[in-house]
Amino acid sequence: MAYPHLAAQETSLTAENWSGRVEFLSALDGTVINYGVKRYRDLNMVHLEPLEEKELDEERIHLKVRTSQSRLEIAEAARTMVFLDGVPERPERTIIQRPGFIGHLLGVTLKKGGKARLEKTVSLFTSRDRSISECGLEATSALSGDPSFEHILESHISSWDRLWRRFEMDFYPGDKNRGDRTTRILHLYTLHLLQTTSMHTMDLDVGIPSRGWHGEAYRGHIFWDEIYIFPLLNLRMPEITRSLLMYRYRRLDAARNAAEKSGHRGAMYPWQSGSNGREETQELHLNPKSGRWNPDNSHLQRHVNAAIAYNIWQYYQVTGDLEFMSFHGAEMFLEIARFLASLATWNEKKGRYEILGVMGPDEYHDGNPDSDKPGLNNNAYTNIMAVWVMDRAIELKEILSETEYEQICEKIGLDEEETSQWKDITSKMFIPFLGNGIISQFEGYEDLEEFDWEGYRKKYGDIQRLDRVLEAEGDTPNRYKASKQADVLMLFYLFSSEQLREIFEQLGYDFRYETIPDNIEYYLRRTSHGSTLSRVVHSWVLARANRQRSWQLFTEALESDVADIQGGTTPEGIHLGAMAGTADILQRAYTGLVTRGEMLHINPLIPEELGRLHMHIRYRGHALGVEITPTTLTIKARITTAGPIRICFKDQIHEIPAGGGRSFTLIL
Repeated sequence: MAYPHLAAQETSLTAENWSGRVEFLSALDGTVINYGVKRYRDLNMVHLEPLEEKELDEERIHLKVRTSQSRLEIAEAARTMVFLDGVPERPERTIIQRPGFIGHLLGVTLKKGGKARLEKTVSLFTSRDRSISECGLEATSALSGDPSFEHILESHISSWDRLWRRFEMDFYPGDKNRGDRTTRILHLYTLHLLQTTSMHTMDLDVGIPSRGWHGEAYRGHIFWDEIYIFPLLNLRMPEITRSLLMYRYRRLDAARNAAEKSGHRGAMYPWQSGSNGREETQELHLNPKSGRWNPDNSHLQRHVNAAIAYNIWQYYQVTGDLEFMSFHGAEMFLEIARFLASLATWNEKKGRYEILGVMGPDEYHDGNPDSDKPGLNNNAYTNIMAVWVMDRAIELKEILSETEYEQICEKIGLDEEETSQWKDITSKMFIPFLGNGIISQFEGYEDLEEFDWEGYRKKYGDIQRLDRVLEAEGDTPNRYKASKQADVLMLFYLFSSEQLREIFEQLGYDFRYETIPDNIEYYLRRTSHGSTLSRVVHSWVLARANRQRSWQLFTEALESDVADIQGGTTPEGIHLGAMAGTADILQRAYTGLVTRGEMLHINPLIPEELGRLHMHIRYRGHALGVEITPTTLTIKARITTAGPIRICFKDQIHEIPAGGGRSFTLIL
C-alpha cells in the first residue's frame, strides 16, 4: 500500500547516564521566507498567506495557508505520538500558536536507562489535488486511518525498490574506490531526479525546473534542461516524459499568442516558463562580482522551441506513442516548425535563408560587439535545429494516419503552400563556416579576438564565469572567441554524424566526418565551462574519439553539485540537467544507444574505467536487459505482448521477439 500524501519521521532518545525532564517541539510552519538566494533578497520573499491554525486533539494539529499570487491553498496536518520504553505515553502538551505557525510542546520524564521514541506523521494536500472535497478536510482525514511509522516506512522502501529496478545502472570498474564514489554520486543524482518528477507528478500540471524543487534559483522556472533530462526518463519510465510534455501542450495557446505579438506565426515558447507559460525571463540581471545590474537578453534563445520539438520526437522514437502524437505532440511540433520557419528571412545576396537577432545556448554572446542591437545573426545551432524541426514536421504526414494529419492541419490552418515553403527553407538555410570544415558559432565569429585564457587563469584562478569577470573589468565576452558552453558541439551531442551529414548535404554544404574532431578541439580550447551542462556535452562528443579525455570530463561533470564546482551555486538549487545528463553519458554515450528510424541502434565503446555495465531499459513496450563488457554486448527481452523490435548493431539489423535475446562480439 502506498501513502503518497503522508510522510513520517521517527526520533529516539535514550537516557543512559541521567534522569530528568525532556521537551520536544512538534510544529507546522507556514511562515516560509524565500531567503536562499542573496541577489533575490530585495524582491518579495513572502509568498504564503496564513489561513488557519488549530489543534484537532491532543495528538493532532492542523495548518492551512494560501499562495499569494495563484491563490493555491495548502493544508497540512500532523500527529505526534510518544512511546516510553515501547509503551504509548500521554505526555504533557502545550499548544504554541501564531499566524502561519502551530506546534505542540511535549514534555516527558525519562528515568536513567529509559528510552523515548517520537513518531510524527504529516499529511499534505493542496486545492489542486484530484478526488478530494477540500484540502484541509483531506489533510486531517488522512491521519485518521492511523498508518503506523512501520507501515509508512515499508511502503516507502518498496516504492523506491521498484523505482530503482528501473533506473539503476550497475558497473564494475577496475578502480574500486573511484567506482564506489561514482556509483554513490550517480545514485544521489538519480534520487534528486526522482524527487523532482516521478509517478506522483504524472497527474499534476507541472514542468521540470532546471534547479528541481531543491532551491530558489531561477524561481522554479522551466528552461530547456529537459533536453538533457528526458532521455533518462524516456528509456526508463516514459510515462513521466509524456506527463511533462503535457505541461508544454497546455501552454500552447500562450506560445501562439507570444508568436503573434512578436510578429511571427506558430508557437513561440518562452526561454523561462512559469505557471501560465508566459515569458518569465528577467530584463536585468545582477553581476555579484561588480554589483551592477545589466540588460538580460537571454529571452532571445529561440532554440528552446527546437528543444521542445526534439523532446517530442525522441519520446515518440522510444515509445511509438501514436496516440500522444495524434492528440498533442504533432500539433505542438507543427506549430513550432511554423514559428521557426517564420523566423527565417530570404537574403537575396546570399541566395539563402537566414535567422537574425537570436542567441544560442552560449550565453556569453548576446550581440555583436560593434552593435547596440541585441542578438546574433545566423547562430549555426539555431539554424540547423530549425532545419531539422521542419524536416521532421514534414515527415509527420507519413507517420500519422491521413485522417489525423488532415484534422490537425485543419485545426491550425496549415496548408501545402506553407509546408512547401518549409521544404524550400530546409534546402537553402545559411550555415556559417570558418574554413577547414569548422562550423562558425554564428556569423561574424571569425572577426572576434582570441582570448588570453592563460593570462586570465593566472590572474583570477577560476574563470568559469568569465562573463562576470569581464563585465567587472568594463569588458564583455562579446568581443572574444570564448564560450560559456559551445553551441556547435551541441550538434554532435544531439545528432549522429550520419544525421548531420544528411542535413548538410540537403543544404548543399560539404560536411565530412573527419572534421568532427577538429570542430570539437577548436571549441574545447575556447570554452570556460561556465554552465554545468558544458562538461556533459564535451564528455559526450569525445566519447568515441578520445575515451580517456571523455572520462575525465565525465568525472568533472559528476562533481558539479556534490563538490559545488561553481563555487556557491549548488546551495541555490541543484543542477538537474547536469545530474541527469551525466547519468545519460553512461546510458547512451558509452553504449552508442540511439533511437532512430523505428529501431534501436547500439554500438558500445565503453571506457576502461567502466569495466562492465549492466542496465534495464524500455523500448517500444519491451523491457530489455543490456549488459556490456569490453568484448561482449548482450540484450535480453522480457516476455510481453508487444511485437518484435529491431536492433541495429554495426549496420546489421536484427529482430528480437518478446522473451528473446541476442549476444554480439565487440571488436576493439
